[in-house]
Amino acid sequence: MSIVKGWAGKKVLSSPFVVQLLIIMYLVEFVKGALLVSILPVYMREVLHLSAYAVGWALALQYIGDNAFRSPLGWVIDRIGYRYVMLFGVLFTSASVLIVSYLHGMGWIVVACLLLGIGTSPLWPCVINGATTVAGNESSGTIMSVVYMAWLTGVGCGPIVINFFITHTYAPAFRILIGMMIVVIIVALLLPGKKRSMELENREEAPVAAASEAAHEHLSMRERVRRYFARVSSSLHASKLLYPAMFTQNFALGLLTPVLTQYARTVLHLTPQQYSMYLVAGGAVTVIGLIPVGKWVDRFGTKWFLHVGFITAAISLSVLGYTRSLPLVLVIVAFVGLGYACIIPAWNALIAQAIPKSERGAVWGFFLTIEGLGMVFGSIMSGKLWDMLGPHSPFLVSGAVLLLLFVLHLFITRHKADVVR
Repeated sequence: MSIVKGWAGKKVLSSPFVVQLLIIMYLVEFVKGALLVSILPVYMREVLHLSAYAVGWALALQYIGDNAFRSPLGWVIDRIGYRYVMLFGVLFTSASVLIVSYLHGMGWIVVACLLLGIGTSPLWPCVINGATTVAGNESSGTIMSVVYMAWLTGVGCGPIVINFFITHTYAPAFRILIGMMIVVIIVALLLPGKKRSMELENREEAPVAAASEAAHEHLSMRERVRRYFARVSSSLHASKLLYPAMFTQNFALGLLTPVLTQYARTVLHLTPQQYSMYLVAGGAVTVIGLIPVGKWVDRFGTKWFLHVGFITAAISLSVLGYTRSLPLVLVIVAFVGLGYACIIPAWNALIAQAIPKSERGAVWGFFLTIEGLGMVFGSIMSGKLWDMLGPHSPFLVSGAVLLLLFVLHLFITRHKADVVR
């Protein structure tokens, strides 16, 4: 209780609406993590006998489906509320789980990956928009820590827990995932509709000049979209370098996602249970560090946490690709977790500060789309690097990309200091 007392996150956790969003975040990311990390890569490699490059492309379809809908759904959230947008997503995600559970063949796997991406596309715009709206920008670092704890525990527990239910058959694992999606659908039905959503955000109509939109009804859709994004862009408070930085940050992650399980199973020769232990090592360090770092970010700013996080993660990932000693791998994974404990709350607080109060859902959706494109291209390149240059190459390139991000951040902070002066 002493941790919660006086903590900015208490304001968010006292809101049933945000608690519902966090429950959905945890369960959906649990299911997604179990599928993308523990089930699909191994199934496609060992059962369908696909190359690492083909696996990367199949998983990239998930990110493509996710990113294709993030921006428009963020815009829709601002206009019809949270309930139906989130319900749209969880029904598609449930369909993906059912397809993987009961249907076989490469074609169905591709469809399932695409549906999973479309289904999870409303998740981040809804959760981040809802949490930051309730908390306010003054506590953005702490609130992002809460959101990312739900995400990390979900996406981490998914592969870890599900590995214990994968023996000679995947049936028990699939039953657990289907049960979770039923719970998600029920919680999504409890989310606020249009009227309640607008009350939560202290507004009475759709944001960013609803009257202005009506005044331009005679314009073509293309021209209205162009003017809309020009209007939103002019209200952003960020260096233009933030856009490539958002892409780069997730590109580094995308390089690792398709090959992480393959690396653990085929290079380090870990059992599913041992692999779970290593995931816990990195994930636990990150989760434990999120709350204190989030509080410090709100007090001291984002600059030095990002500097330390980028350098720590870059060096650790580069070394990890060449390490074969299991005890040493465990130590390195913990340092990767420490790096991302610094990066996650600080990076998202930096982005939250750049978002205008109007059209929060649309702009979050737009920013998340840029980040997600990094995941798409990273996933595609990851398998190619593995096939052509060896298992170490995705880790080495990911580390190099994080060093590039460190340099970009130096220029972003300099721009921010110039604006303040």
